[in-house]
Amino acid sequence: MSADVDDRPVADPSSPDPMPDNSLGGILRAYLTRLKGGEVGSLPAVLGLIALVVVFSTLRPEQFTNSFNFANLIGQSAGVTVLAMGLVFVLLLGEIDLSAGFAGGACAGVLGVCLTRQEWPLIPALLAALLTGAVIGLLIGLLVARLGIPSFVVTLAAFLGLQGVLLTMIGEGGTIPYRNDFINGLNNANLPLWLGWGLGIMCIVGYAASTYVTDARRRAKNLTVQPILLWVLKTGLLTVVVLAVVGYLSVERSRNPALTSLKGVPVSLVVIVGLLIVLTFMLTRTAWGRHVYAVGGNAEAARRAGINVFRVRLSCFILCSTMAAVAGIMIASRTNSVNPNTGGETTLLYAVGAAVIGGTSLFGGKGRVIDAVIGGTVVAVIDNGMGLLDQPQGTVWMVTGLVLLVAASVDALSRRRASATGHV
Repeated sequence: MSADVDDRPVADPSSPDPMPDNSLGGILRAYLTRLKGGEVGSLPAVLGLIALVVVFSTLRPEQFTNSFNFANLIGQSAGVTVLAMGLVFVLLLGEIDLSAGFAGGACAGVLGVCLTRQEWPLIPALLAALLTGAVIGLLIGLLVARLGIPSFVVTLAAFLGLQGVLLTMIGEGGTIPYRNDFINGLNNANLPLWLGWGLGIMCIVGYAASTYVTDARRRAKNLTVQPILLWVLKTGLLTVVVLAVVGYLSVERSRNPALTSLKGVPVSLVVIVGLLIVLTFMLTRTAWGRHVYAVGGNAEAARRAGINVFRVRLSCFILCSTMAAVAGIMIASRTNSVNPNTGGETTLLYAVGAAVIGGTSLFGGKGRVIDAVIGGTVVAVIDNGMGLLDQPQGTVWMVTGLVLLVAASVDALSRRRASATGHV
């Protein structure tokens, strides 16, 4: 009896790979495959944000969804969001910075002393505050990266020390008022309508052009590139979101327009978007950014590949504390003054929670700057919505803590899933 012969065609190893399915169905199948492999990204945070908005809009439709509350929510979350952006870079290394909140408060205190007490010009006072943040990050980075002291211990010591510095600088129970329109307007003023629309359109055109050119260059070099249809969908979604936000914020939201007019995009939103663009470019379009991911993923492998691990870790701590300085100024701008509690209380906890809720991994090597923006929005919506429901602060903290725990669990489970399927 003759043996069966396998007459199936044999693939030619020299033939090119089959063309990827660039249809809408193919894009969805590829995305679902990544999800099954543990690459969930910011999807849980986005779905949670949508659910929270629906719940609060249903329970408090007239209060939660009006443009005044929308603009107020942006101002409330600005400081925490900016602080979370800086923390993303430290978390990418698998480290932590517990001092970031009071580092921002101390820098805001330096700005207040220079502007109000010493009557310095604006620019030198701002530079002094930012330089203070950079020096704090430099000292922390040297202790962690050079001496090998755990970041938890170093930043906990800095947390206590900077709290004392801020208290000594301002005085117990004291405040330093900001008497500068530019500083006070960072988290209180609004752009003229024409400028808000102009910047919104610039964002859309800039994103569409930059991503299209990048894809064209990669396609010319036969590198992997996203399908044109996916680019169209992303650009279209961004266009809808930007135009909707600018349009909603451009309507009159003052309860007494004859006395005070409130309309236009808040300056704080421009600060957040500007920082998002710059930091995302640094993290995704530069060699330094690729080194940050490499060190966070496997420091020893990065060192053997020739990456200066010490410099990468040091630079991330410097950047984190410098961003903390910006966040401290934004927080102080909200109240037009700095006090011993600026950057304290729940500021740091909310910032760390925002980064993790948005999708940045606590294990290092995975995260994006936009994760901080998404997570910061989730935390702000919880705080704002629960306040509108007249819930006690204890309930707000319990709900926020539960959301953070769920986000950390999703991170751990997705990481385990990615490891099991070979996607790491």
